[in-house]
Amino acid sequence: MQRPYFNRGTTAAFTGNSYFQLQGKPRVAEVIDLGFAAGLHNTVKLTYTDFRASGDFTSAGALVAWAQSYDANTYISTNYHVQSFKLSYEYLTWPYPVGSRKIRLKTLWQAQYTQINSIFDSPMNYYDSNGNIKVDSAGNPVNLSGTRIRHIVSPMFGLGLTYYPSRHLRFEMGGSGFGWPHRYDIWDSDASVNLRVLGHFEVRLGGRAFAFKTSTHADYYLKGTWASAFFGVRWYSNSE
Repeated sequence: MQRPYFNRGTTAAFTGNSYFQLQGKPRVAEVIDLGFAAGLHNTVKLTYTDFRASGDFTSAGALVAWAQSYDANTYISTNYHVQSFKLSYEYLTWPYPVGSRKIRLKTLWQAQYTQINSIFDSPMNYYDSNGNIKVDSAGNPVNLSGTRIRHIVSPMFGLGLTYYPSRHLRFEMGGSGFGWPHRYDIWDSDASVNLRVLGHFEVRLGGRAFAFKTSTHADYYLKGTWASAFFGVRWYSNSE
């Protein structure tokens, strides 16, 4: 689940094989949340997510990736970098008025920009058996690297549920997503326990999942799902 895969899309101008998994697992994902009050119980939030991974494999058969052709039994390195910016309006939908109720439901109205940069290469194939660099038909050094960037710009709709067992302890879960058939889909979700400490600070512990598929109506597309535990600290301008 932690390794995305690459494949040929419906508009590819060839019929060769392009399916393979990108290697490596992200060791750390960096997430930054900035939130601002928008009324008594509503919030505007900006979230930035960044993670990357790299690895290598030996192809079982011939492959074509980002217009680069690789023969069978070729040592191929993969590298990908995912960045995401999400703007969210979290609207308290139930109950209203809140009063002393401990369970609260929010509707999530969001817009998200996701960028996926991937690079493939065959670093062991730049030299011949005599140690000389290989050249193409024009006499230039061969280039076995393929790289492109894919983008997803999408609205996101979802729900968030919060439970307050006490004033300083909060359980939180939510998820949102959107998709367009044969074009793209994207979603994310999280669940956490949050403890307010030292007045301005909150400690968070939970799990998070994120997934996307770029447009299959293209020459190539990428699809991946990631899930992991997370730990975080939030700072609030008001103290309690």
